[in-house]
Amino acid sequence: METTSENILKLLDDGQAAIQEALPGVLESFMGFAQNVSQQTLISPKTKELMAVAVAVSIRCQPCITHHVRRALDLGATAAEILEACSVAVMMGGGPSVAYTSYVVQSLKDFQALPTSE
Repeated sequence: METTSENILKLLDDGQAAIQEALPGVLESFMGFAQNVSQQTLISPKTKELMAVAVAVSIRCQPCITHHVRRALDLGATAAEILEACSVAVMMGGGPSVAYTSYVVQSLKDFQALPTSE
């Protein structure tokens, strides 16, 4: 059975494929920009992904949350680091950021970085 987070990532992939087909070049330009931003410079890629999780929570983008939680985990971030990044979003965004942190927790559970209550 697929998790909620896996379904969201599939939805993102399918949407990106449709954009790429309908608007050749547009997605490639964005993805190239995103890859450049994500590279090691003064700030590590892992730290940038933690920042992306916090921004995703702040702007209330569930698919962004799932994508960036997965990337942060892939880059070695722990659940504790990811949740601490969310605390910055909560500090800046208040109650709505608390609510959207629940999507972070769900993604961490779906990606087996936090234990489930089952």
